[in-house]
Amino acid sequence: MKPKIGFIGLGIMGKHMSSHLIDAGYEVSVYDIRPGAVEELSAKGAIACKNCSEAAADADVVISMVPDSPDVEKVALGESGILQSARKGLIYIDMSTIAPGIAVKVAEVLTEKGVRCLDAPVSGGETGAKNAALSIMVGGPKDLFDEMMPIFETMGKTITLCGSNGAGQTVKACNQIQVALNFIGMAEAFVLGAKAGVDPAIILKVLSGGYAQTRVMDVRGPKIVKGEFEPGFKSKFHYKDLNIIMDTAKSLNVPLPATAVAHELFCALLASDRGDLDHSAVINIIEDLARIEARTKDV
Repeated sequence: MKPKIGFIGLGIMGKHMSSHLIDAGYEVSVYDIRPGAVEELSAKGAIACKNCSEAAADADVVISMVPDSPDVEKVALGESGILQSARKGLIYIDMSTIAPGIAVKVAEVLTEKGVRCLDAPVSGGETGAKNAALSIMVGGPKDLFDEMMPIFETMGKTITLCGSNGAGQTVKACNQIQVALNFIGMAEAFVLGAKAGVDPAIILKVLSGGYAQTRVMDVRGPKIVKGEFEPGFKSKFHYKDLNIIMDTAKSLNVPLPATAVAHELFCALLASDRGDLDHSAVINIIEDLARIEARTKDV
């Protein structure tokens, strides 16, 4: 028999992830701070819940997908949180992107109540969530990782055990460094070419066929040159991730000079009231500085 799942957090990513679980035949109870999101999933067959504790009460596995470390602490340990329904044998998987130290803290507290925990942040944005093609980075015990593999495979394609609790979040931090720098490198290339009079669509075509090609370029490049910045992953959340990265690097005495520049560019993006745009919109800051928009003429 398939385990009952409680799913908390039905945003851009979570609504697709929970929907795949429903489609796969799991009984899913859902909660989100936005009633409309709960109603949307209820229409697909999910059981609506009024808080996190209720979502966990009858579940065998609880999954959370929320914005930041304080949100996870509230979901897991706060009033009306998972801790209130904690019991021996309950499994908690946090798939949010948070500070590694908070992932460890939550696991330690819940383990004392008999709850088994994994941190399992994801990469792939809304496209990956919609297509059940997420990359999932997992921290925690191997036996629990193996046990949860059917659930992970319902939502993702590349699923990797990275180490003990907190390791999944550490690898996600590494992922967000690379993604941010890919966006900035692509942005600078497009803006430089546009300033010189070359259509950015041509630059995209050439770069996509050579050593400069990246997954970021494949997914977002065509949208960027058309000026389409509807969020697959909001800039404000990537900035949050960069804050986590810089704090983690400071605690480990690791210099991240290029990431520090990325952090400031995303800070400027939020300061210009564009935090709700896709993280590819970081090109807007380079465009502002160069006083040109890198847009294709062939639209």
